[in-house]
Amino acid sequence: QVQLVESGGGLVQAGGSLRLSCAASGRTFSSYAMGWFRQAPGKEREFVAAISWSGGSTTYKNSVKGRFTISRDNAKNTVYLQMNSLKPEDTAVYYCAADSKYTITQGEYDYWGQGTQVTVSS
Repeated sequence: QVQLVESGGGLVQAGGSLRLSCAASGRTFSSYAMGWFRQAPGKEREFVAAISWSGGSTTYKNSVKGRFTISRDNAKNTVYLQMNSLKPEDTAVYYCAADSKYTITQGEYDYWGQGTQVTVSS
């Protein structure tokens, strides 16, 4: 069992930055690949970024490539999402998720956090 708690969301102007954190507790953090997903109002939840168990591999949604960076610190049981050059269309609730597989498919993730709101004003 893994418990995930996101933090770092908030209100930011377009062009600004935020760093989301996701703290994990429970079983060995380094045995899980991690992902970030988001859900905008009226839309389905979508993949944003994923990182492998050691952090050696990362995958991004095309629209965030070059603006967002996913990273992890296994000593701190935490995964991060650094978001730069934010746009109004990035407004969403952001969720972190954990799974034993490295995947971008949200249906394959076993554990989810409660989400953190990110609002980007124009």
